[in-house]
Amino acid sequence: MNELSHLDDAGRPRMVDVTGKPDTVRSATAKGFVRMQAATFAAITQGGIAKGDVLTVAQLAGIMAAKRTPDLIPLCHPLLIGSVNVEFSLHEEDSTVEITSIVESTGKTGVEMEALTAISVAALTIYDMCKAIDRGMKIENIRLVRKSGGKSGTIELE
Repeated sequence: MNELSHLDDAGRPRMVDVTGKPDTVRSATAKGFVRMQAATFAAITQGGIAKGDVLTVAQLAGIMAAKRTPDLIPLCHPLLIGSVNVEFSLHEEDSTVEITSIVESTGKTGVEMEALTAISVAALTIYDMCKAIDRGMKIENIRLVRKSGGKSGTIELE
């Protein structure tokens, strides 16, 4: 197993020094699901949630979260993010909302954490806006599906 890059020689946390790394175009795609009751799914798709347009609010929350990742995750570098997309695929057959986030940047370090944070906060927003009618919702399978840029190049996980 490789040594952890966020620990110094004494085992204390440190921010990884990326000063000498070249800027490259970076991209990361993450996905996740929110599973719910059929009635909750119908209320979301028909605009029947009292708190408002669930998917629009969740989309904005995900975008905002990606931009604030270094404030939420210790030792993440603040990045100049070029683009954040948060999109939804609605799956009526199993009452799930699939969330996809794509984050792009040009810089010295990747944007995987930003893409994953966007998914997490978008899913939490859906949960928050619908919990009054469905406490049994499940946030599932948040994962990185693709990354590109930097020394490791492109990695396709799905």
